[in-house]
Amino acid sequence: MKSLLGEVVYEEFEKAIENEVKTSIRLNPWKKKPNFELKERILWSKNGYFLENRPSFTLDPSFHAGAYYVQEASSMFIDHILQSQKVEKGIFLDLAAAPGGKSTLLSSYLGEEGFLVANEVIQARAQILKENCIKWGLGNILVSNNDPEHFEPLEGFFDLVLVDAPCSGEGMFRKDPQAREEWSTDHVMLCSARQKRIMDRAGALVKAGGYLIYSTCTFNELENEEMIRFLTDEFSYEPVRIPLDPTWQIIESKVETEYGDFFGYRFFPHLVEGEGFFITILKRPENAYSLVPKKMKDFKHRFLKEIGAKEAEQLDSELGIAPNGAYYQLNESYFRIHHNWKNHVDKLSQHLSIKYFGVEIGKKQGKEWIPSPAWALSTLPKNQYNTIELDQEQALTFLRKGELKLLDLEKGWTLVCYQSLPLGWIKNLGNRINNYYPKEWRIRHL
Repeated sequence: MKSLLGEVVYEEFEKAIENEVKTSIRLNPWKKKPNFELKERILWSKNGYFLENRPSFTLDPSFHAGAYYVQEASSMFIDHILQSQKVEKGIFLDLAAAPGGKSTLLSSYLGEEGFLVANEVIQARAQILKENCIKWGLGNILVSNNDPEHFEPLEGFFDLVLVDAPCSGEGMFRKDPQAREEWSTDHVMLCSARQKRIMDRAGALVKAGGYLIYSTCTFNELENEEMIRFLTDEFSYEPVRIPLDPTWQIIESKVETEYGDFFGYRFFPHLVEGEGFFITILKRPENAYSLVPKKMKDFKHRFLKEIGAKEAEQLDSELGIAPNGAYYQLNESYFRIHHNWKNHVDKLSQHLSIKYFGVEIGKKQGKEWIPSPAWALSTLPKNQYNTIELDQEQALTFLRKGELKLLDLEKGWTLVCYQSLPLGWIKNLGNRINNYYPKEWRIRHL
């Protein structure tokens, strides 16, 4: 760090990593804003804010409703990259996605015009990623649990690939004192080798004219600038330079390679409110390979059953949803995606271990639906159901999977909301009210 910053600035850096870190959140632009005061914007993210104090997010029902995500401010710079480059909204991949901060940011950017594959190699972390993507609610994400090697048949498939690489964690020294204990030069070498293995796969997945974003939460050049040189040696990429406001105090690094000058961006804790971070973006040339998925004549999958276009249209009509859905059945449950991405999902299903995708609507018994928690939390309409507004205490009882005592509740299914944000389902059987909040999501705090 002394060689990177110089002796004088190094002292400022050393003091800064002992300071308290500011809590930051990113709003979900597709859902109602939470009911607390937001004063200080994060300048490089249109939905990002610093909070004056860190509240108990666990005890805020709007957090569980997916109204916002608690995310480190520096990593929200991805929003500025996407907006400044006007990245085409197509099919994106977040290759190392858990717990889901960057995936939910990409999902917000894509909205109804794109689709995201959020992948996590570690199964337990893939479950956390799945929960966070469901709660975000946009229905434009497929969660997979695969090693980067498994993506080989999908070369040239993605409009954008993001790799937030596992790293030596130097940028987390302020937030996580354990990161200091775990650091060593050997660990840096190990991380660099692992990153090269990942990027050796990821670099080939971007289609012609698409983008590759590489980021780490570390400072050293071996895991950052050297990775840019590795990528440009292995693959054909063009440099991209991101416009910066000087007041942001983000440090641009010019990386000289045989193929031209490329650019990286460093966030130092003595200069910015966020944690330590490095990010770069590269563009695939227009003459590179692109893989465009074709319509499958005969869709076959071990677990998924395709629903025909006519039945899909009937389901949309029955559910009160715009007629643009494609449906699949897994066991008895129906899953819905926007029909624009059906060919892509068909192709992905042949190569990836899928943990979740689109919106799980629920199961059908005769003419009645057993609606899923994911449908409740999604931005899809649910107009045929009664809704009830809960106060904070009632909402927390629901989120603890407790028993709600509600008067004058009609029989059948009711969508429970907090500050107009859907949380999930209850069903009045007459003699009791059943709480259908998922057991594995319940709040365990008293």
